[in-house]
Amino acid sequence: MNFIQPDFEETAPGRPARRSGLSPLAWAVAGLLLGLACTAVIAHREWSDLRHEAAQARRTLADTGIAQLQVPLERAASILRAMQTLFLANDKMDQAGFSQYYSRLYDGSGAYTSMAFARRTAVDRPQTGNAAYRYELVAPYQSNTSLLGFDMVTQPANLAALVRARDTDTVTVSAPFALRQSTAAGQSPLGVTLRLPVYSNGATPGSASDRRAREIGALAIGIRLQPLIESALEPPVLEGFRVRIRDTDALATPFYDSGTEAAVSLPAQQRQLDFGGRRWLLEMQPRPQPMDLSRLYTIVIAGTIISLLLSALLWSLAMTRRKALALGAQMSARYRESELRFRALNELLPALVLLADARDWKIVYANQAARLRLGDPTGVQLSALFLDQHLQARTRDAADIRSGWNQLEAELRGADGASFWANASIAEVDVDGAPHLLMVATDNSEQRELTDRLSYQAAHDALTGLYNRREFERRVQEVLRDWSSWAASGFWALLYIDLDQFKLINDVSGHMAGDQLLEQLALTMHQQLRSGDVLARLGGDEFGLLTFHGNADGALELAERLRRGIESLMFSWQGRSYKVSCSIGMVAIDQQVPTLKDLLAWADTACYMAKENGRNRVHVYRLDDETSRRQGEMEWVNRLRWAMEQDRLLLDYQEIVSLTGEDTATNIELLLRLRDEDGSIVLPGAFLPAAERYGLMPAIDRWVIHKALSNFTRLHPTAQTLGTCAINLSGASIEDDGLADFILACMKEHGVPPQMLCFEITETVAVRNLLKVVSIVERLRSAGCSIALDDFGAGMSSFGYLKNLPLDLIKIDRSFIVDLDTDPISHTIISAIAKIGHQRGLKVVAEGVSTDHLCEAARSLGVDYAQGFGLHRPERVQFQR
Repeated sequence: MNFIQPDFEETAPGRPARRSGLSPLAWAVAGLLLGLACTAVIAHREWSDLRHEAAQARRTLADTGIAQLQVPLERAASILRAMQTLFLANDKMDQAGFSQYYSRLYDGSGAYTSMAFARRTAVDRPQTGNAAYRYELVAPYQSNTSLLGFDMVTQPANLAALVRARDTDTVTVSAPFALRQSTAAGQSPLGVTLRLPVYSNGATPGSASDRRAREIGALAIGIRLQPLIESALEPPVLEGFRVRIRDTDALATPFYDSGTEAAVSLPAQQRQLDFGGRRWLLEMQPRPQPMDLSRLYTIVIAGTIISLLLSALLWSLAMTRRKALALGAQMSARYRESELRFRALNELLPALVLLADARDWKIVYANQAARLRLGDPTGVQLSALFLDQHLQARTRDAADIRSGWNQLEAELRGADGASFWANASIAEVDVDGAPHLLMVATDNSEQRELTDRLSYQAAHDALTGLYNRREFERRVQEVLRDWSSWAASGFWALLYIDLDQFKLINDVSGHMAGDQLLEQLALTMHQQLRSGDVLARLGGDEFGLLTFHGNADGALELAERLRRGIESLMFSWQGRSYKVSCSIGMVAIDQQVPTLKDLLAWADTACYMAKENGRNRVHVYRLDDETSRRQGEMEWVNRLRWAMEQDRLLLDYQEIVSLTGEDTATNIELLLRLRDEDGSIVLPGAFLPAAERYGLMPAIDRWVIHKALSNFTRLHPTAQTLGTCAINLSGASIEDDGLADFILACMKEHGVPPQMLCFEITETVAVRNLLKVVSIVERLRSAGCSIALDDFGAGMSSFGYLKNLPLDLIKIDRSFIVDLDTDPISHTIISAIAKIGHQRGLKVVAEGVSTDHLCEAARSLGVDYAQGFGLHRPERVQFQR
C-alpha cells in the first residue's frame, strides 16, 4: 500500500499544476508542534508535581519542627511532675535532697537554667493575694544562688502562671521575660519559666479549694528560649526555614528570629504551639531550596527529541518511495544506537541484573553491579548463586518461576566468599527468540543486619548480654504451652539466682563497680551452662535459668556448679577485693503444669528460703511447712496493706517500772496490734515478719510515730505523770534517709517535748547498719530524745558496740531474764551488763520479767528498770478505747 501522495498532479498543457493535500514540510511542522505540545503538557504536570512535593515537604518539615519544639517542654513538665510527687511524699525537702533529686531527674542537656522551689508565705500585700513566693531551694546551686530569697510575685508574668498552675494542678508557662541569670555573649536573655504547685504531704488534692488550702509553694524550671529552640529544632528545620516565634498572648514582636533571608515568593508555614496555658505562633518562611529538575529536564529533552523524531518520521513518509530504503536504514541505525544506550544505562543500575539461558540455566550476562558483588558469574549456573538448596531447586523449575518469583529474600554467595542477603525477582523473558531467565536483585544486608540488631536488643540485657526478663518469661511460656513435647525430655527446672550483699559493693565502690561485677558474673555463669540452657538477667542482681536435664540430680548439680563458680570469683576494683556469693532457689517441674506466675513465685520463695538458711546455698522448692509459712507471709502483706487503709492497726502500752524508786514518773513502751476482719486481735509476731520481709515496716513505723505523737496526751490515763514513751524503730526505717526529719517534724507539729520520747533500736539492726544508726541517733539525741538498745545480748558482739553507739538505755534480751534465778551464767551476764552500762552512764532495763522473784533478782544485780507481764500487762491506748 502506498501512503505517499504526490505534491502535484499533472494537468492539461498550458494549465498550472494543482497542489494535492499538505506538503511534507507541513506534515513535519504539524508533527513537531503536536509533539512539543504534548511535551509541554507533560513537563507542566511534572513541574506542578515538583512544586506540590516541595510544598508538601515544607509542610511536613514545619509539622516536624513544632513537634520537636514541644519535646523539651514536655520533658521539663515531666521533671516538675516527678519533683511534685517527691514533695507529696516528703514536703520537708532540704537543699541537699533537692539538688540530689534534680541531678537524678535532669541529665544536664538542654537549655534549662535552673529548677527552684519558692515557698509561699503570708504577707500584707492585698494586690498580690497577701502572699509572697520567695525562692528557698535552687539547683544547680552554685549558678543560681542569686535566686535565693527572690520574691517571684514581683514578676507579674510568673505570678499569673503560678496562680493558674495552683488552681488547676497543671504545668503552666510564663510569658517570655529576661531571666535573672547571666547570659552568654551573643545570646538572647529572654526565657520562660514552667511552674507547678507544691502541696503538703499526702494524696494529690482533687479540687481547686483543696489545692489552695494545701499549697505550700511552687516549683519552677527556668529555660532560655534561644538555646531551647536551637537545640530542639533539628538542622533540616533551621536550614529549611527562617523561623520566627512570638507569644500571641504577650508579645507583638517575635521573641526568636533565626535571621538570614528567606524566599518571599513561597508561602510561609504557620503553626501554633499550645502548651502550659500559652500559645506560641511559629512563622516559618521557607528559604530558597533547589529542586531536583533532572527528571523535568529529561522530559523536556526526551519530548523534544521525540517530537523531532515524529517530525522526521512524517517527513520521511511524505518523501518519495525511493527514499524509503534510506529512511529504513537510518531508523535501523538509530535502533542500534538506542540499544547501546539501554545497555549503557543498564550497566549503571545499582541493582544486580543477570540474564541466564533457560535451557541450561547458565548466566550469559551480568551488569556492573552484579560483577562487583558476585565476581564474574558468566557461565555459572544461576542456581549456584543461592546458598539455600531449596531455592536452588526452584531456580531450575520453570513452572515455579512462571507462577511468580517476586521480591524473595535469599542468601547469595559473594565475590569474596562471604554471603549477603538480597531481595531477588526472577522472570522468564524471550531474547532473540530464545527463552531466558532475567534476575534482578537488591542488596538488603544492612537492613537485615539492623533488624537483627533491634531484635537482639529487644530480647537481651544491655549490660550483660544475657536474655532480659521479657524474653526469659516468653521462653518459659513456650515450654508451658507446649508441655507435651517438652515433657518427653523427662525433666526441666527453673532456677532463681540472687546475689548476696551486692548492695554493699554498690554502696562502697559505686554503681560502675557493680556493673563490672555483673558482667563478670554473667560470663562465669555462662561458662557452666549446657547447650539449650536459657540464662537471663531478671533485673538488678537477680538472674533466672531455665535448664533441661534427664533428672533432678543433674539440675541440682548444675545449680551447685553455678554457686561454686560465683563463690570462687574474686572481684577487684580500685585496690579493693570482694568475694561474692549467691542464693539459688530451684523449682523442679516433671509432672504438673504450673502457670508462669506460680512458677516464678515458687522460685522466688525457694530463693528466700536459701537466704534465710544462711545464704550461699541452693534450696529446692517443696510444698512443706516452711513453704506454707512463706506463702502465708505473702498473704499477710495484702492483709497488712488492707489494715492500714482501713485504719485497723492498734496501739497498746506496757508500763516500765523503776526498780530503784528514783523515777516516780510513768514510763511506757508502745506495742503494735492488728484488728482482723473478724474483729479478733492479732499480735505482731504473726504479721511483722511479713512486713519486714516485704518492705512495709517503714510505712508502719511512720504510722505508729504519727499516731503516738498526734495523740500524745491521750496515750495513758494519767498523762500528767507520763515520763517517757518508748517507740520501736525497725531496720528498714533506719535505712530511710528522711526518718529523722519526719520524727522531728512530728514533734514540732504536735508540740511533744523531745525528752519525753525514747526510740528503741534492736541490737541486730545496730550491728547491721552501724553508720546509718549512728547518724540518726545523733540527730535525735541532739534534739533531746533518748535512745535505747533493745534485745541487748542477742548478738555476737554486743559489748563492743556499746563503745560506738551514743545511747541512753540498754534493754537486756528476755532470753537472759527467764532463767535468771536458776541459771548462774545468766546471773553473771546480767551483772556484767549492768556494771558496764552504769560505767557508760546508761540506764539498764530488764525485759520479760514475769514473776516477783525475777524482779527481785534483777534489782539485786543493779538493774534500773523492769518490764514484763509480771509487772504490767499491755493495755489499749486511751484514744483507741
